[in-house]
Amino acid sequence: MAAAYSLSSLSTFNLQFSSQYSLIKLPTPSKFLQTRRSLVISAVISETPPSTSPSSPAKPTTHPIRKIPGDYGLPLIGAWRDRQDYFYDQGRDEFFRSRIQKYSSTVFRTNMPPGPFISFNPNVVALLDGRSFPALFDTDKVEKKDLFTGTYMPSVDLTGGYRMLSYLDPSEPNHAKLKKMMFYLLSHRREHVIPEFHVSYSELFENLESELATKGSAALNAANEQAAFNFLSRSFYGASPNDSGLGSDGPKLINKWVLFQLHPLLKLGLPRPVEDGILHTFSLPAFLVKKDYRRLYDFFYQSSSPILDHAENLGISRDEACHNLLFTTCFNSFGGMKIFFPNMLKWVARAGAKLHHELAKEIRSAAGSGGAAVTMAAMEKMPLMKSVVYESLRIEPPVSSQYGKAKRDFVIESHDAAFQIKEGDMLYGYQPFATKDSRIFDRADEFVPDRFVGEEGEEMLKHVLWSNGPESRAPSVNNKQCAGKDFVVLASRLLLVELFRRYDSFDIEVAASPLGAAVTVTSLKRASF
Repeated sequence: MAAAYSLSSLSTFNLQFSSQYSLIKLPTPSKFLQTRRSLVISAVISETPPSTSPSSPAKPTTHPIRKIPGDYGLPLIGAWRDRQDYFYDQGRDEFFRSRIQKYSSTVFRTNMPPGPFISFNPNVVALLDGRSFPALFDTDKVEKKDLFTGTYMPSVDLTGGYRMLSYLDPSEPNHAKLKKMMFYLLSHRREHVIPEFHVSYSELFENLESELATKGSAALNAANEQAAFNFLSRSFYGASPNDSGLGSDGPKLINKWVLFQLHPLLKLGLPRPVEDGILHTFSLPAFLVKKDYRRLYDFFYQSSSPILDHAENLGISRDEACHNLLFTTCFNSFGGMKIFFPNMLKWVARAGAKLHHELAKEIRSAAGSGGAAVTMAAMEKMPLMKSVVYESLRIEPPVSSQYGKAKRDFVIESHDAAFQIKEGDMLYGYQPFATKDSRIFDRADEFVPDRFVGEEGEEMLKHVLWSNGPESRAPSVNNKQCAGKDFVVLASRLLLVELFRRYDSFDIEVAASPLGAAVTVTSLKRASF
């Protein structure tokens, strides 16, 4: 989601689920173990990661060096015109597709929103294929400082005056400390993850059924957001928002706070002069959400004492730690579930009744149709379910954009050419084009549920990049891969397990929204076998 984010102080330990949860070990620095039969998510803490970047040693290019095509246009005007194309005149996908066709290249120069007057240097080199895109993960070649949202950075007044972990480069001293804290957050209550997900999402399904019975349809997104926030609060912190001063307001407060950070990148459906003339041109003042943010901060500060104690032992103040916990939980984890869960259900629904029957049969055969708690061992016996999660992450990754600034001169390769990158160049990758690269994936634009089943399918996971790194690699304090990579995969698996233990099939209607899909459930067919 963009969720997320060995440890020298714990280097002799393996963190794992006990007994009932013994096959998958929740995120700490994770090793993605590949066997001939199955993929097992594990977590091993080590002082020295296997590598600090995903790149192999540089090899001589097999392609001729080509000048990077494209240009930035006149100052201010060029960036403004590209912004109009990106948001309105062409739309995001056509913006990139038309330029690929124009330049006969998946690598080219362009401007990325928002541009003036929020970002005064929107110039980027776009990387739009699966071969060039992974250069953005190589921290030997690119810097990630203050690039989480791209060519601009929201005011630190929105985050307590601190730069959050997501904005830190691995070379900065605080990066390792804060990422260690996130690994601890993900592991210290690991035994609560599965049962709390069951409780929170059982509540969601009961509410959807009730709304369907009275209204004939049920809005998924708001219900999912409430369930996601309850689940994260209960599993990470052992706290129920409804028993605190937040009540049920958490998702509403988070959405407003996130809007103040991301409005320069969003198309909200407002009249163009208002949306582009104000929200894409000027930053909204942070003081307008100060009281809302304080309510969230107070909830996390009161609920996270064990994690804050651990943070102090790592050399992080309780205040800075709490702001980072809030950001990681609300922006990264909650934001990822808010976007990805409806998107995944959209693709599963579109795949139709045949897939629904296959998933229900597989899930119930391994875990039963209800009653007994699902286990990690049971989920490892669900290859189709696991593949559906990975295929959903491939075809519509929850975080679409990645940025990196070149630390030095180097050569980057697409499938057809090589290009000289200069120190200081801003690199931009649009992930859906990289993960739907037809030179890598067969039927790349199609949702293929069993794409990652079997040994050959598992081998292709190295091209699934949603977590700011290949799915086959592990997050560490030395890289920017999401610390919660395995947590997000686990939560997504649990959603499908909970859904198809209860229902044979479901139908939905889908509309566009600024972040992900707006999903309305129109039917839920109760389990019949």
